Amino acid sequence: MTSAVDSYCVMGNPVAHSRSPWIHARFAALTGQALHYERCLVALDGFGQALADFAAAGGKGCNITVPFKLEAARAATQRSPRVALAGAANTLVWQADGSLYADNTDGLGLVADITRNAGVTLARRDMLLLGAGGAAAGVLGPLLEQAPRRIVVCNRTVAKAEALVAQHADLAALHKVELLAQSPQALQGSFDVIINGTAASLQGAGVPAPASVLRAGSLAYDMMYGPAAQPFLDWAAQHGATGRDGLGMLVEQAAEAFALWRGVRPPSAQVLTELRALLAA
Repeated sequence: MTSAVDSYCVMGNPVAHSRSPWIHARFAALTGQALHYERCLVALDGFGQALADFAAAGGKGCNITVPFKLEAARAATQRSPRVALAGAANTLVWQADGSLYADNTDGLGLVADITRNAGVTLARRDMLLLGAGGAAAGVLGPLLEQAPRRIVVCNRTVAKAEALVAQHADLAALHKVELLAQSPQALQGSFDVIINGTAASLQGAGVPAPASVLRAGSLAYDMMYGPAAQPFLDWAAQHGATGRDGLGMLVEQAAEAFALWRGVRPPSAQVLTELRALLAA
């Protein structure tokens, strides 16, 4: 047993806004784990070098945020079934033999926040997933495993949505879920749960779907949190839906990563309550 404190980080660009260091510091304090966790701003063309440098400095694991989740999956020596399916990773861990293991905890975090924290069941529900990039790819598998009735993947470039649907066709069939790809122009019907996995929130580009997709009491969930999510939440409220931001997803996916790294499950509900109070203040 060495006296050195294990080191972890979140890699992304941008990354200054990340709440992950605060979250993991609370997890560590509440579970009696000694670790150091920091933000790591990575040059857009420098992900491979950043990984090598962090490993050389003794890093034990890292979280990956935009825009490196696809690269992270490719960089790993071993990939979880979730990463193999999504082609995207948000959690990396260096194993004792030096090999790099990749997992994707985004979908687990999203499902935990919706079903446990928000108390919304997903089984036999109609769902709309907006977007077909790394964020959407990372959550589609765990959403299908909840056995909803139907998931429509809607993306401006419909070919990307079709590719994501094809990738997940076997899993959809296994759980008896109707899985479709549509463009925003062709989108029809309304849904119990609408999940925004696009970059529209970050870009201030408005909501990438018509209000007709909402039902009274629908859950409209934005994977973003803070000011970026507000336009989507306002849109939901204006049309009688319940809005929820992605702060709970952030905390829950971090809890999954922490458990993978440390073998201890942190009290995520307590940390989410604390973080909401901190941000409100």
